[in-house]
Amino acid sequence: MSSPDLSAAEIDQYQKDGYLVISGCFAPDEIDLLHRTAKSDQELGGHAFGKSDGKGRDVRLSLWNHPGDNIYGMFARSKRIVDVAEQLLGDEPYHYHTKLVMKDARVGGAWTWHQDYGYWYSNGLLSPNLVSCFIAIDPSTKDNGCLQVIPRSHSLGRIDHVLSGDQTTADPDRVSEILKRYPLAHVEMQPGDAVLFHANLLHRSDPNHSQIPRWSMICCYNSKSNTPYKESHHPSYTPLLRVDDSAIREMGAKGFSEETTGAAWLQDTANQQDRTLPSK
Repeated sequence: MSSPDLSAAEIDQYQKDGYLVISGCFAPDEIDLLHRTAKSDQELGGHAFGKSDGKGRDVRLSLWNHPGDNIYGMFARSKRIVDVAEQLLGDEPYHYHTKLVMKDARVGGAWTWHQDYGYWYSNGLLSPNLVSCFIAIDPSTKDNGCLQVIPRSHSLGRIDHVLSGDQTTADPDRVSEILKRYPLAHVEMQPGDAVLFHANLLHRSDPNHSQIPRWSMICCYNSKSNTPYKESHHPSYTPLLRVDDSAIREMGAKGFSEETTGAAWLQDTANQQDRTLPSK
């Protein structure tokens, strides 16, 4: 698929609802490369850690700050995604981090209602002008804990967050009142679909009670003008070298296990210290 050029209507929809779904963003053979690589990549699995949902279940994830020259980096640096991020941000995007979320069959836990900016506010970001791109690796359905969002909730501004297990959750009383006035949407996706969403959009997901895993890769982008005013565990503005869409197939199934430079992993120790690692 070539790099999409969003229409004015699609940009307006994103600005109104806080998210935009791009069906078939990645071709079956491209997402199969990502699927096979991620499921067999020992280095990726070795850096995975669990996040408790406070109800006895965990979600595993691996997280890194800079895209490398491997299959994951080709997705995160693809013009197909970065060009769209630039349209939605209205500014030059840079890679804030990527995470591989492993919501395994029958055991994968839930994610509570939260805003990404509710986590990232303390990182020195003055504005919520960030966008995340959720790429479905497995089918993402109601049965296996797909992404849920509250359309238009990004317009409500940053909401106070409190701890719930290992997760940071938006003020439950406030979310309860929001749900009385705003709709709830389940974002069901097929492998290769992508959804881009605003950093203030309220979202969550249910546990995976099904026999089908729900793995996804989430690439997060900050705007150049929003580079943080202080250091944190995520990077300040770093120019992002975009790659042509053909780079995914050309790279093939090269994962972290074949890298020689090493990845800027964010470890569980940082997570336990400040609990500022959102996921879905």
